[in-house]
Amino acid sequence: MTGSSSSSVAEGAPRNDGLGPRAAAVLVFGSSASVLVVEIVALRLLAPYLGLTLETSTMVIGIALTAIALGSWLGGRIADQVSPRRLIGPALGVSGAVVALTPAALRTTAEWAPAMLLLIASLAILVPAALLSAVTPIVTKLRLTSLAETGTVVGRLSGVGTAGAIVGTVLTGFVLVSRLPVSGILIGLGALLVAGSALVGWRTRGWSSTPALILALVAGGLATMVAPGGCDTETRYHCARVVEDPDRSSGRTLVLDGLRHSYVDIDDPTYLKFRYVRAFASVVDAAFAEGEPLAAHHLGGGGLTLPRYLTATRPGTRSLVSEIDSGVVRISRDQLGLTPDAGIDVRAEDGRLGLRRLDTGSRDLVVGDAFGGVSVPWHLTTVEAMTDVRRVLDDDGLYVANLVDHGGLSFARAEAATLSEVFEHVALLGEPAGSDLGPAAAPEGGNLVVLASDRPVDLGAVRDGLDARETGWQVFAGDALTTWIGDARPLTDDYAPVDQLLQPYG
Repeated sequence: MTGSSSSSVAEGAPRNDGLGPRAAAVLVFGSSASVLVVEIVALRLLAPYLGLTLETSTMVIGIALTAIALGSWLGGRIADQVSPRRLIGPALGVSGAVVALTPAALRTTAEWAPAMLLLIASLAILVPAALLSAVTPIVTKLRLTSLAETGTVVGRLSGVGTAGAIVGTVLTGFVLVSRLPVSGILIGLGALLVAGSALVGWRTRGWSSTPALILALVAGGLATMVAPGGCDTETRYHCARVVEDPDRSSGRTLVLDGLRHSYVDIDDPTYLKFRYVRAFASVVDAAFAEGEPLAAHHLGGGGLTLPRYLTATRPGTRSLVSEIDSGVVRISRDQLGLTPDAGIDVRAEDGRLGLRRLDTGSRDLVVGDAFGGVSVPWHLTTVEAMTDVRRVLDDDGLYVANLVDHGGLSFARAEAATLSEVFEHVALLGEPAGSDLGPAAAPEGGNLVVLASDRPVDLGAVRDGLDARETGWQVFAGDALTTWIGDARPLTDDYAPVDQLLQPYG
């Protein structure tokens, strides 16, 4: 019977060549999942060197999307010119070798040639993601044998690829990162891709380059073992290490993603090295009677320097800490001398969610010291978040927080404006700017400490504490602070561009 176009083979279309629907689905699913694994893990590899910022995330996502678009386009075009069977194995194998070499390449570049880091990072994401994204159009070409099946084949493989991307995202975020080091994830993924390449090559024409890719995979594993790196421990959120102080035998610095987050003296919790922590202590000691025990809540834990100080100087103090990274909590217990009897209860939870669980008026003190990279997580900076802080404080309660800002201090101004919307009294502590602005005209960039309360705090006592602790900082409050804030817009849950405000010259 003739004349029925629905059952005809498309003119010029390749025959199936033995690639069944299950094999096609596995190839598309696995390659799509691998792209997302590479993207997410690349963020963790770059965080110690570029910071875990919105800009870093945007860059990695942009490169990955570029690779997906480029790979899909070129993969389809090349599949129309070259036998698709010859393309799948090389695409999997080369991408696997690059993925396995990525940890060593990025860490070595970051340490020895940092100016090249962005270029190498871009290539490390672009090359494997493009090759893996090319698999879908190549497989689609192999599966298209009839015009009548075009919609079904394309739709099915598109859906399978999307499902693979979802699984890759969820598997990496919820399982792999919490159980394996990032180098292990990438080397394991590289091994799977090279194995898939070898299997495809064996099923088709015995691809001769497979041994070379296996050598590249082994080289990647060996190079990762000797490549420089800033991690002693890879936690769920950070690359972490503890550095001993060569000048103080009991001193330890907690470094997260290449940044010094906490300094702890294991034998003497009253020793405060960082200036902003000394400023914290000055504020607390000025606001509350000497030795008075407090009910405190800490947004962010790190090395728990201030909770330890409060326990040592104010016996009976109860500190509840919301620290999102359970790995950091383990480091505090295993390497920084935190003991169960320290009067410090640490919960692995998001700070905003931790606030919601607290009873109204249950705290004398709330301390903000949570950071993601160099910025305070935006959802802990808003009017709504500060309203919740105010709710959990009693009538004489105090909020004190660590900020980091540079350039025009746009974020610090916005946060001071935000606090002024919620609290009656607000002050800012920091190093004074240069003499051209006058010694007390404005704060300098870097660390800043903001305090807020509905009752006046003795700012003279705060100044005395700052001087006694040799911080070199001053207090900015009253009309001078209002003038400095200027027209800065308060931050809200609907408008909180913290990363943009933190630009050096913003």
